[in-house]
Amino acid sequence: MSNNTIPATRNEGWGFWGTMGGHASIAWPLAMRAVATATGEDFDTIRAFLDSRYGRHFADEVHNGLFDGKTLQDAIDAATQKWMGWTIGRTTSSQYGIPRGLPYLTGFVIQSGIDAELEAA
Repeated sequence: MSNNTIPATRNEGWGFWGTMGGHASIAWPLAMRAVATATGEDFDTIRAFLDSRYGRHFADEVHNGLFDGKTLQDAIDAATQKWMGWTIGRTTSSQYGIPRGLPYLTGFVIQSGIDAELEAA
């Protein structure tokens, strides 16, 4: 993480931000930092992930934590740990080209960053 400035979402209507609704402005920097710490990826790559459909699914997991009575930070941390605990399997590896056995969160953060670079090219 060479840049410590957290970039704004580019997708307020969908992805993590849109799914978090009224919690979005507070949850965004917390999620950016949690995912950066877990994956070691830069904030621009993490923004691409959180703005994607995978970011929406990640937000769903955060909402599950909130529903269970966790604080927002604890819900984000729990979602991060859960996604880091899953690993990329054979089918997902074959569909997306993400190396098998990689933590799910790391794999989809990197894939989202690659997708964003390809769209910008």
